[in-house]
Amino acid sequence: MENREFARVLAETADLMEIAGEDGFRIRSYRNAASAIEGYPERVDDILANPERKVTDIPGVGKGLASVLEELSRRGSFEKRDALLAQFPPTLLDLFKIQGLGPKGIALVYQHYKVATIDELERICKEQKLRELPRMGAKLEEKVLKSIAQYRQRTGRFLLSFGQKVAGELIPYLSETGGIEKIAAAGSLRRGKDTIGDLDLLVTGPGAADALDRFVQHPKAHTVLGKGPNKASIQYGLEGLQVDLRALPHESYGAAMQYFTGSKEHNILLRSRALKLGVTLNEYGLFRVDDQQRVAGETEEEVYAALGLAWIPPELRENCGEIEASLEGRLPALIELSDIRGDLHMHTTETDGRATLEEMAEAAHALGYQYIAITDHSKALAMANGLDEKRAVAFAKQVRDLNRSGLPLRIFSGLECDIKRNGEMDLAEDALAELDIVIGSVHSHMNLEATEMTDRLMRALESPSMRVMGHPTGRILLNRDPFPFDFERVASQAARRNVYLEINGSPERLDLSGAMVRTAKALGAKFAISTDSHQTKHLGINMPFGVSMARRGWLEARDVLNTLPLAEFEKAIHKS
Repeated sequence: MENREFARVLAETADLMEIAGEDGFRIRSYRNAASAIEGYPERVDDILANPERKVTDIPGVGKGLASVLEELSRRGSFEKRDALLAQFPPTLLDLFKIQGLGPKGIALVYQHYKVATIDELERICKEQKLRELPRMGAKLEEKVLKSIAQYRQRTGRFLLSFGQKVAGELIPYLSETGGIEKIAAAGSLRRGKDTIGDLDLLVTGPGAADALDRFVQHPKAHTVLGKGPNKASIQYGLEGLQVDLRALPHESYGAAMQYFTGSKEHNILLRSRALKLGVTLNEYGLFRVDDQQRVAGETEEEVYAALGLAWIPPELRENCGEIEASLEGRLPALIELSDIRGDLHMHTTETDGRATLEEMAEAAHALGYQYIAITDHSKALAMANGLDEKRAVAFAKQVRDLNRSGLPLRIFSGLECDIKRNGEMDLAEDALAELDIVIGSVHSHMNLEATEMTDRLMRALESPSMRVMGHPTGRILLNRDPFPFDFERVASQAARRNVYLEINGSPERLDLSGAMVRTAKALGAKFAISTDSHQTKHLGINMPFGVSMARRGWLEARDVLNTLPLAEFEKAIHKS
């Protein structure tokens, strides 16, 4: 089992325990262990298999949970989980994917109506029976119905990071076939979409047919959906991501890469342009209509050039004006990962991070960064041991002392300060003024009406200390939708107040989306791309996702705060 599977089973067990009304301390122990295991750098299975190691070395894992992990590794479940699943139907866990109820609400609808599926929950809401239960009402009923509709829209979607992980497992595996010239991922993964529905892989070379055979024999090929001479499809792993592998002739690789990268809307425009020029475009190449003579196809660049266009980066291929921009020479010089000179959002062991300040600094230096900002949580996040005014001021002094000691990169003292419901900052302004950079973020009261949330964010922007607005929409991909607010009004005010909008590279967030980035840029906003790292490995893993969202928003390096060299960056964040 992978660590995320251990974590998922422990978290689900905690959910079932909460429905059953069990002891809160035990429930928290399961949740804490799940969180620790999911982010642990070593595989739990490897530790269990090593007689010289103990899983109790993992923070939050005691002797009782150690035996649970051993049993879980051995047979895929454990006694406590089995007992709970005998008490409740396993489909009850699906209700946790619907916003609004929570464990107590789920327990209530199960006790009163024996509701155990999303379909049954939808039925009682439509029959207006949910509002008859204690602490429920018509407003909650409406919210649950909306959440069910949103859940159905995202069913079958996967995080971009998961798609990259699968591609990262399959491409080296298939490359071992021999006789492979090129193999790469196309589709929405290549375009860097927030989430993906499937994964497209393309392969060329004399060994391409053998790669199809090897593909369907992969240990994680859960189901073989089909296999022919040029294409094979599988469902990959327990998650069931559909992966298609296509074998192509060398001369068609560029045309196929263009075709299967998409988007559909972009391709329609491109094919329409081709026909106007007397050629036809498909996955095999670009051909003259009159005699079917091949014009291009070996590379994407020659396909676009034959259509009179500059090559269009995959992230822009969404029918958002990229064809016109290419024709008119207005394509942006998109930001590159190599443009990033620092990371401005990370957490340490002072709050809910897994590494010390020094360890984060060493990892950032290894990435070639010139500077970082340490931005632990503020006191409102009590569960994360957030900093109060006294600790924040002491931290600022600690960082000043560290910088004088001759570190290999510059550390800026920072804070991710909660924006309270009324729009005030969680810490007093005189304490915030001691810090180099303050990120203002919403972590609570996300169910406000759009007007109240807008007013809240507008007031927060009046803070003289805030320099960055963190994960501005609050979304958690495939789990929590963005909270409603007037984004254009807030982005315009951020531009006027010289507050940077964060593009959060955590693959669960990717907040802002590419479309919102482009909207905000048009309103004059500037941006910071950060990782929201909670351990050292996140620094390198998350930043490419943030850069991908920035590219989807048509950003150039000059639009992003942390592409500036150290001296210019320091001037940019200086409080005027």
